[in-house]
Amino acid sequence: MKRLHANQICTMTELREPQKVLDQAGGKPVAIMKNSQCVGYLVPEEATLQGEPRYATMEEVLAAVEETRAQTQPVLDFLKDK
Repeated sequence: MKRLHANQICTMTELREPQKVLDQAGGKPVAIMKNSQCVGYLVPEEATLQGEPRYATMEEVLAAVEETRAQTQPVLDFLKDK
């Protein structure tokens, strides 16, 4: 079973009135369903990035790697022997 990346859902029939769907979503993404399958997402403008996306600095990336090293090191040590 796939995971939906939205808390709200709507059917293809409900998309006949897209503004109503967006108003009910309250500014959050909406999963569009057809025959109980997710076929896409409707994302309001306020849920998207404003302006240019922010990229992590090298210091932030290195800090994140160091934070997870304690968790990943036992796995890496185990895999060295394989």
